[in-house]
Amino acid sequence: MDKTAIRHAATVILIRRDQPEARILIGQRGKNAAFMPSKFVFPGGALDPEDAGIELAGDLSGACLTRLQAQTDPALAEPLLAAAVREVWEETGLRLARSGMAPKNPPASWLGFFDGKFVPSATGFEFIFRAITPPGRPRRFDARFFLVDAENLVDDPDDFSAASDELSHLQWVNLSKMRDFDLPFITEVVLAEVQALLKSGGNVQSVPFFYHGVSNSEFIRL
Repeated sequence: MDKTAIRHAATVILIRRDQPEARILIGQRGKNAAFMPSKFVFPGGALDPEDAGIELAGDLSGACLTRLQAQTDPALAEPLLAAAVREVWEETGLRLARSGMAPKNPPASWLGFFDGKFVPSATGFEFIFRAITPPGRPRRFDARFFLVDAENLVDDPDDFSAASDELSHLQWVNLSKMRDFDLPFITEVVLAEVQALLKSGGNVQSVPFFYHGVSNSEFIRL
């Protein structure tokens, strides 16, 4: 695989509203990671081929799915949502799911998710941002960012014992304290969008798209 090729990816901003101030889940990438080493990031990662075979339970936001289908191959929309669910589970041990019957032969990358008769769900997802990694980086992604309320988790949101070792120091951070951490530039940009959405009542009107060309960067609304 060409590691410089742009890969489709999904990132999840999990928001928790059980305290006076909203909190966001972040974790720290390893210091030897090829992409954004030592940075604090939201859970997320690249689309896997197996994600296309995952059936999502529950009701998807019509606006979310419509916007996502309009900005990519429509056939990739639901696999990207599945990738988002999988990445949260892999990196944090937390499942965005609903009760249901597991498929008979789940893909290898999804083994364990269905324990306890839970199936993946993208209920409550809102597509709020899109960004493409600048040229010259060791990895490049066409990332879609989704805002999801932590109420859609079926696991204890403070229990990260089932997380992989891809992210360390997993924690829920007050939105006002997020910039105390070493964040990638794009994470700071997305946080500004989240804050604006919360102030406006959470009504997504359009999706910002941050794109880096060879000689310039563009910021448009889709």
